[in-house]
Amino acid sequence: MSNFPAITGKDLLKALRKIGFEELRIKGSHHFIRHPNGRCTVVPVHSGETIGKGLLSEILKDCEISRKDLMHIL
Repeated sequence: MSNFPAITGKDLLKALRKIGFEELRIKGSHHFIRHPNGRCTVVPVHSGETIGKGLLSEILKDCEISRKDLMHIL
């Protein structure tokens, strides 16, 4: 993920909503989201902080989205 831009949780949530993910619930700063086909994950939304590259990789894996697909959505 060398050329991958830093992304905040808020921006990631916006991108995932564009492709059909819906928020199930929020517990503290953690947003639980699910796609109608069953894919789900948790996105942390902390103001002023970006999501680390390891966590972002895991979220994309849970959502079954490639980095390239995310870049097109953003």
